[in-house]
Amino acid sequence: MPRTSGWVRGLSSWIWAQRTKILVVVLLLTLVAPQPVHGQLLGIDLAVIVTAIGGINTAITNVIGSGLQAISGALNAVNGLLTAIQSYFQNTIYPQVAIDRARGVVGAVQGIYNSIRSLANLNVASATLANPRQLEAVLLSRSAGSIGQVTGSFTRVYQAVPPATDAPAPMRDLIDMTDATAQAALKKSIAIDDAADRLMDASDQLAAEMAAAAPGTAPMVEAQAAAMLVKAHALTQSAMAEMFRIRAIDMANTGASLKFNANHASDTRRDFTNMFKK
Repeated sequence: MPRTSGWVRGLSSWIWAQRTKILVVVLLLTLVAPQPVHGQLLGIDLAVIVTAIGGINTAITNVIGSGLQAISGALNAVNGLLTAIQSYFQNTIYPQVAIDRARGVVGAVQGIYNSIRSLANLNVASATLANPRQLEAVLLSRSAGSIGQVTGSFTRVYQAVPPATDAPAPMRDLIDMTDATAQAALKKSIAIDDAADRLMDASDQLAAEMAAAAPGTAPMVEAQAAAMLVKAHALTQSAMAEMFRIRAIDMANTGASLKFNANHASDTRRDFTNMFKK
């Protein structure tokens, strides 16, 4: 222990004696030694960043936030209006119960259409002989493509216009006109049957569309149905015109028969007068 104390006193005396040199060395080391460098992250002033972020947050809250709140309020108002409109359409204009009831009615009417179609397609053929059966098959074919077969089948059943050696010209004209009118009416009946089948097909399709149509598309289907109804009326008018023609030719035949009788009576009187003169 006494030795250690003596050593410390000796070192302190040496440092005190060399104090000037030691101070110079420390000063030089201080000037030459590199200064400590902070990393990039550590060199950033976090307080400044926090302050800037706080300013941005304040700006968003005060400037943009109020605008977003106004927009949100407007959107909520619009959403409420749309909900009210949708409720009005669903509960007042297009209530689901009424739509389902209408679709049920469409299905019931479709059943009536099907029964009418079955009645229209009943087999009413009644001819038993070969030529009449052939003509009847053509007339009941319900196909406009069979119209070209009417003339041949008609002639085989009702005979052709007699030649000039077998009947006078007025009589042949009357026969020819009567046959022409009859054939025209038969051809028209085939065309009307074909058109009626097509209208029935169209009505079936429209009925199916009406059963599945959304309320917004129903008016378009109704417009198509109205157009089809107009065509059906036009077809009815065409059939009625053909009936008028048949009635007109029947009346013309009656008038022609009276004229033939009058001419025959006139010829008979003339023959009797000439006979008595002799």
